[in-house]
Amino acid sequence: MASFLRNLFSGFDLWLFAPALVLSLIGLSTMYTFHGDNGFFSRQLVWISLALTIMFLSMVPDYRFLRSGHSTFYIYLSTVALLVLVLLFGEVTLGARSRFDLGFFSFQPAEFAKLVLIAVLAKYFSKRHEMIGDFKHIVVSGLYTFAVFALVFVQPDFGSALIILSIWFGLVLVSGIRLRHLSLVIGAGALVFILMWSFVLLPYQQERIMTFIDPLADIQGAGYNVYQSIIAVGSGQMWGKGVGYGTQSKMEFLPEHETDFIFAAFAEEWGFVGVAVLFVLYALVVWRLLRLALGGASNFERLFAVGVALLIISQFTVHVGMNIGLLPVTGLTIPFMSYGGTHLLVEFMALGIVMAMSRYTMFRYKSDETILN
Repeated sequence: MASFLRNLFSGFDLWLFAPALVLSLIGLSTMYTFHGDNGFFSRQLVWISLALTIMFLSMVPDYRFLRSGHSTFYIYLSTVALLVLVLLFGEVTLGARSRFDLGFFSFQPAEFAKLVLIAVLAKYFSKRHEMIGDFKHIVVSGLYTFAVFALVFVQPDFGSALIILSIWFGLVLVSGIRLRHLSLVIGAGALVFILMWSFVLLPYQQERIMTFIDPLADIQGAGYNVYQSIIAVGSGQMWGKGVGYGTQSKMEFLPEHETDFIFAAFAEEWGFVGVAVLFVLYALVVWRLLRLALGGASNFERLFAVGVALLIISQFTVHVGMNIGLLPVTGLTIPFMSYGGTHLLVEFMALGIVMAMSRYTMFRYKSDETILN
């Protein structure tokens, strides 16, 4: 038992875990209010506890089975099936059919699909690393991605769909795509956007994008959320109003302040100094993921860790961008901070998997030392 625990925690990375935990506690404090109901605070405390448990459980398996055989593909197919089922039987929330109502909690397959897609792409590119210059591999990986993207987009969950594309695009770049192929990908992306704007995007989604161009054009309508978010961020000034004293969020002027606009609520209470600390904490998480990626035992582990870093970066960027009026409102949570169970469980699970993968390198080095001695 002692040997098992030593092996398990040999991959534990405090520099990765600590900032993620602090971010979760910061999000928890932002949900707290001195007046009124603290239901979100109480429930999020439970979710954080469950997420930490999931993270440590995720450190137990040996994930080398994902880089060989068909297990990863079967997991991918199961995830696609879940995305189809949620379209048929899922609960409708805020106009989107994106979650299963399980009574005591709701499960969003799109969050889990992001992590599964990272594993699939990491395996695909790692097996074809020397041949990545062949454009067909970009197409095949794009088809894997498009199946997930399309099923998430039609829910409709534009924010998660955007993150799925960001993960694919980032891994394609890291894998070594040629510049001329990159130009084709960008051109194809532009064409797809034009077609989606003309035939796929719903009127309210088009309205959100137009609001991005001029968020103050319709303050009482489509631009209301962005306008209130900008007010909240600006009113925090240098030091903020203090924990629990954010007027925009606690007086309900800022909608969805515990999820989609939690960054604005945080900025109002903690000010510029707090936002600077927040950026440092996210930078630490990403830096540590990339550091572990550099020490990966194989291309699969390296690409998986990079994929998790891309997931954190893209969600953070889009969330903050829409909170300060630089990007369209997409209804996207910010990693570790926003209220919710599924995204928090998946994010800490991803950290646990990356830490578990880092054990292989340690064991390899120990084996090499044994042979040399």
